[in-house]
Amino acid sequence: MDDNRGKWLRLTLLGLLSGVLAGCIVLAFRDAISWGQYLLLPGNGDYEDLPLLPRILLPVGVGLLLGLVFDTLPRELREVGITHVLRRLQAPGQERLPPANMLTQFAGAVLAIVGGHSVDREGPAAHIGAASASFVGQRLHLTAEEEITLAACGAAAAIAAAFDTPLAGVIFVIEVLRIRYQVSRYLPVIVAAVIGAMVSRALSLTQPGFAISPEYLSPNWEYTTLIILGTVTGLLAISFISLTGIVASRTIHWRCVLSFPLAGLITGMIALWVPQIMGTSYDTLEHLLRGEGDLLLVVTLLLAKLIATSCAIGLRIPGGLIGPSLFIGGAAGAAVGLAMAQYSLINTDSSGFYAIIGMVAMMGATLRAPLAALTALLELTANSNIILPGMVAVACAELITRLIRGQKSIFDVLLDIQTRSARFVQQEKRSRP
Repeated sequence: MDDNRGKWLRLTLLGLLSGVLAGCIVLAFRDAISWGQYLLLPGNGDYEDLPLLPRILLPVGVGLLLGLVFDTLPRELREVGITHVLRRLQAPGQERLPPANMLTQFAGAVLAIVGGHSVDREGPAAHIGAASASFVGQRLHLTAEEEITLAACGAAAAIAAAFDTPLAGVIFVIEVLRIRYQVSRYLPVIVAAVIGAMVSRALSLTQPGFAISPEYLSPNWEYTTLIILGTVTGLLAISFISLTGIVASRTIHWRCVLSFPLAGLITGMIALWVPQIMGTSYDTLEHLLRGEGDLLLVVTLLLAKLIATSCAIGLRIPGGLIGPSLFIGGAAGAAVGLAMAQYSLINTDSSGFYAIIGMVAMMGATLRAPLAALTALLELTANSNIILPGMVAVACAELITRLIRGQKSIFDVLLDIQTRSARFVQQEKRSRP
């Protein structure tokens, strides 16, 4: 009994250490992106200020550079992101996350985002956090079970630090990484998530991300509008997953020096007309949450972001898709709110309210993580009154997506494609004389 208590206490303390380590590394990662954008982009680091030609040349050039570097790496070192973490944690005997892949993810994501590719920093942050904590376990020669727990600690701390949502970080580990819940295992994860959020607040002075105007939180929500929004975001999640999967399956055997510049070219061509889709697009999302923008612009942003991100992720750009899914959902919510108000189907223009509901509905349906999405909604808004309308939209989106696409998340789809590709490569090697 005492031995078990000692192991449990040691793992909890290591969870605390993992939270500090992951929080600091994620902040360094975020700062590297911010500094790169500040130094490279005109004005205040906005892609909208770029002249027309650099909007194409920047993502294509960065894509070419990344492609040349990635093609020199062994195949196993090119594996990055949440799909990499999922594959390693689910494969018996391969629970350790290699530090070299973490470095590939760090540098690759910084270059991709600064270069304007339509990807995010939160997916890479989850990989970086999990790998940094796993490295601690490797140095201490922990058991495979303990290393999985530490990887979960790092991922939860990274999500908590990235969004300032510690509870959502814990739920993310359960729903997305599918780390089986055990009380003895999840106390270290909770500690790590709390510490990750505290590190983020202490070093970057972040506050809960989104404020909702009081008039949007009256008890008279238009439930019909919420059901429509949930249905729309569910269909968008299906489109996002399907398009990303199609692009990935058709190009999985392409060399990076071809696929990465092509992703940059697609992004650049779209950015000629819609530069807001370059990079993480969080500044544009903030405008949507404030209820700014007309219906045509919002729909254009939605479609442009969906296409650009699907192509970027499908063509294996080393970035994440959690942020783009939030953007697409936010644009969908804003569009539904604007459309309903424009045709006098709701009383007030509350597009900002519907934007944040759309964000979490899209996230839940795309990642198959409805509880993490609702938890994030509560933590981001710091207002419990928004949970009920959020549940209506998230449930509708999840229902539509499961009925049409089944239970697989976008990460499952990408992981299946990568697994089939790896088997094909192995068979090709065996068939050679």
